[in-house]
Amino acid sequence: MSFHRRVMMITLFCIAFLGRSATVFSDEPSATKSKRTSPFFAFDNGTGRGQLPPRQQAEMLREFGYDGIGYTGAQGIPEMLEALDAKNLKMFSIYVAANVGTDGPSYDANLKQAIKELDGRETCIWLTLRGGKPSTDQYDDQAVAVVREIAAAAAESGLRVVLYPHVGFYVARLEDGLRIAEKVDRENVGTAFNLCHFLKLDDASKLEAALQRAMPHLFLVSINGADQGDTKRMGWDRLIQTLDRGDFPMDELLKTLKRFGYDGPIGLQCYAVKGDIRDNLRRSMVAWRKLTE
Repeated sequence: MSFHRRVMMITLFCIAFLGRSATVFSDEPSATKSKRTSPFFAFDNGTGRGQLPPRQQAEMLREFGYDGIGYTGAQGIPEMLEALDAKNLKMFSIYVAANVGTDGPSYDANLKQAIKELDGRETCIWLTLRGGKPSTDQYDDQAVAVVREIAAAAAESGLRVVLYPHVGFYVARLEDGLRIAEKVDRENVGTAFNLCHFLKLDDASKLEAALQRAMPHLFLVSINGADQGDTKRMGWDRLIQTLDRGDFPMDELLKTLKRFGYDGPIGLQCYAVKGDIRDNLRRSMVAWRKLTE
């Protein structure tokens, strides 16, 4: 083989090798990151719900790097979906209520239509259960019946129902959501972990054990900046802050979720957070990126 021919073959080999290597090293980090980081969305109580039109909310979410929104209610969904689609964003959840008690079970009359509008979207029906005494089994039969009815409609559209533990409601604690989800016994029904509500009702020392117990049925998580200490006595202004504020060890919470195998969506709770909407969203996203680096 001539010298020039050997040089040409070596050159072609190097070009092919470097091209393949460049592809590997450019693709691998993004693929690794996508597997490592949960989708991060913002509740619409922090995006201007009732103040800004859907288009502006979607533009703001895209600008700051959020993956989508947690929507409230069962009306106005097509308009919000159109705005989100234009920015390649997702509606991760709709927040609605069902009721149990002396009058029997009930839920929003618009919900079944909303479920049809969300067909194939993989949006979660984030469901509060209200009525009766919180954290009891007083109306569990009603709760199971109404959740199963909603779950059946949701399944037809490929959606899941996620119980939303909320202070003062029938499902108030994480274990309440887990109890009902297990009794309902449907593949598309689970519960959520809401940090601020957990801290208001329970000790942070119980958090890890509660998450581990709930993990098989944990479909959604909501977080926010919060303070440590006697959280049961704290007001919402200390239990719900932008993600860069408060001394609660958020990094440890995220590590715990990851260690237990949770890789689902995580929402930013923004209820009653004071300050400029844009600045609040920006601050929380900066903190999120630092936490997930």
